[in-house]
Amino acid sequence: MRRHVLITGASQGIGRAVAIAFAQRGDQIAVHCGARRDHAEETVALLPGDGHTLLVGDLSDPEEARRIADNAERDLGGVDVLVNNAAVAPSAATTHRVAEVSYPQWQQAWQRMIDVNLLGAANLTYCVARHLIDRGAPGSIVNVGSRGAFSGEPDFPAYGASKAALHAFGQSMAVALAPHRISVTSVAPGFVATERQTDRLAGSSGAELRGQSPFGRVGTPQEVAAAVLFLASPEATWASGTVLDLNGASYLRT
Repeated sequence: MRRHVLITGASQGIGRAVAIAFAQRGDQIAVHCGARRDHAEETVALLPGDGHTLLVGDLSDPEEARRIADNAERDLGGVDVLVNNAAVAPSAATTHRVAEVSYPQWQQAWQRMIDVNLLGAANLTYCVARHLIDRGAPGSIVNVGSRGAFSGEPDFPAYGASKAALHAFGQSMAVALAPHRISVTSVAPGFVATERQTDRLAGSSGAELRGQSPFGRVGTPQEVAAAVLFLASPEATWASGTVLDLNGASYLRT
């Protein structure tokens, strides 16, 4: 059966790989991006099949999140699967070490990451879930979290906290939405070789990053996409509430 899938932050990296994976199984995709429309258009062009659509909007704005959900529902004829992948990610521009940033810089980093990584996903989940409930239809929601929620992010504490909160939010929603036949799961990737990490992997830090895993490498967007595809499948409904580690044994939870 062809499903209708909304994927946020799908202009590159993990989001693009997830979009391709769903489209390859015959699903119809709504590709969301926050700003890089040109890259998102490239994602749409890479998708096999037809009927795919592109949505642009800032998820930190609650009204934008509602508009994105409503437009995806309209364009796809109903959203069956939501993948909350969009995030303000760790980078040189978002570093906020306590000893090195001013208080206003600290506040700015926290506000932006919480607004997008947590509240954006929460608002979109609400809107998509309400559409599913109103239609009386089953569905799946998969959140893309992070290993950093467990291992800590000393240079990006707001990022680690936002992802830990996203995991907890997903588990709360798994309980709340199960009576409506909506499953909610999360994945927690470690370091993944996306386009924005090319320089880090090629530079002096590459060996250290690959050495974090006993496999001697980092993860790929396709590996994360494969896990998301499974968790969103009807066969994985009984996994609702889980947080799946995808880090090549680089961090083991107890």
